[in-house]
Amino acid sequence: MSDTNEPSSSEPNDPIEPTFDAADDTDAAEEAELNALSDPLEPSNTTREAGDAVFAALLERVGESAPRPRLEPTRRVMDLLGDPQNSYPIIHIAGTNGKTSTSRMVESILRAYGLRTGLLTSPHLVRLNERIVIDGEPITDEFLAASWADIQPYLLMVDAELIAAGDERLTFFEALTVLAFACFADAPVDVAVIEVGMGGEWDSTNVADGQVAVFTPIALDHTLRLGTTVAQIARTKSGIIKPTASVVSALQGGDAQAELERAVQLTESTLAMEGDGFALLSSAVAVGGQLITVRGLAGTYSDLFLPLYGTHQAQNAMLAIAAVESFLGSGSQMLVGDLLAEGLGSVTSPGRLQLVGIEPTVLVDAAHNPHGALALAAALESYFDFDEIVAVIGILADKDAHGIIEALSPRVTRFHVTQPLSERAVPVDDLADQIAGWVGDERTFRFDELSDALDSAREWAAEGTKRAVIVTGSITLVGEALVLADAGEWMAS
Repeated sequence: MSDTNEPSSSEPNDPIEPTFDAADDTDAAEEAELNALSDPLEPSNTTREAGDAVFAALLERVGESAPRPRLEPTRRVMDLLGDPQNSYPIIHIAGTNGKTSTSRMVESILRAYGLRTGLLTSPHLVRLNERIVIDGEPITDEFLAASWADIQPYLLMVDAELIAAGDERLTFFEALTVLAFACFADAPVDVAVIEVGMGGEWDSTNVADGQVAVFTPIALDHTLRLGTTVAQIARTKSGIIKPTASVVSALQGGDAQAELERAVQLTESTLAMEGDGFALLSSAVAVGGQLITVRGLAGTYSDLFLPLYGTHQAQNAMLAIAAVESFLGSGSQMLVGDLLAEGLGSVTSPGRLQLVGIEPTVLVDAAHNPHGALALAAALESYFDFDEIVAVIGILADKDAHGIIEALSPRVTRFHVTQPLSERAVPVDDLADQIAGWVGDERTFRFDELSDALDSAREWAAEGTKRAVIVTGSITLVGEALVLADAGEWMAS
């Protein structure tokens, strides 16, 4: 699996070879010590408790459901720390759906090139460590706890300044962002791939200047925070575009595209848009995923294996390829086919059409808005051969429940309604009553506990020859299902 029509070595768009050295100024002893901290180890009870203590400390702050539209507090802490976010180049990724998967693909390709990578994504499914990834591995509990201890005095200093000014102290996500940027500087990394938490312009990750700004499809979501129209949401997200950046975007609706073009013009950046700039030429179902052919910014890459399901994941891969082309060669040089194949072939995207059980088949997918639910329904139709599907579902109150159910209903036989462990969750009876009104009482079943909903769903699925279970509607619910699947050893059935 490699690119086609590879140019000769005399042409300007030669494939980009991995010629990068680690971008750090530590001596050998310091580097060995830092690497020992950040290398993956089997956690002991003590180290796990240290990692969990960091999460507990973050939870004492204002949660992620109530972000503050501000940047100055995060900037203030970063300034006190010496601006660690400026010590490595950044690829910044915003959008409505597909951000995490695209971020993971970008990181995996860069790592195949021999670069030491940092990756910040959100939210986590099971443990906080998943959000801060160094060289392809979640940060160790030791490194996490040590970094938290290092930044704690500066967080408290800014907390005191904010309180004295009559403002609220740093939020969960503001503190997490500071922690991640500091960890990447200490690792140290050659490049960081940063997923926006919410929006863009005032998201705390925007204290960093991305050399490449990437946009997945923009649709309605978080309307209470970002705006009630796609244009308003796109304007907020376009705030991550910094002067003279390289901007790479999936195909957008007219309003969203206009906002991106406006921001590109104001910042004197360059824009590569899906369609004219790059494209997904084909996607075919393969064992364990799909084969894709992508026309990138600098050449065509044929028959790349992607171990993820769904055309939407193929589109994410297309976007990731264009982003890496922009970062490594300003979009003018082809990527090395073997390294690209290695990067995409080893990518994972937990919680995104992930198989967590066999006999019966159980899949989890973090779709939590209509756009994501439509992509899920299309993937279930095209990539699997199920006759009947039961959806175990829970939805948060600020989401478009009707839009999600409407997208899933043509492919789902029955809905097992439950409630994720979130203060924002729609109560089981309220959501079940709504779903029954939309799809009928005979297709709606209610369960107070997720474990009961899953047990019943698996029993029903096991009674048929081509039945399956999908857990969806909430990232929190998917995380809970992953824990239950692991404890129950469903993959060993």
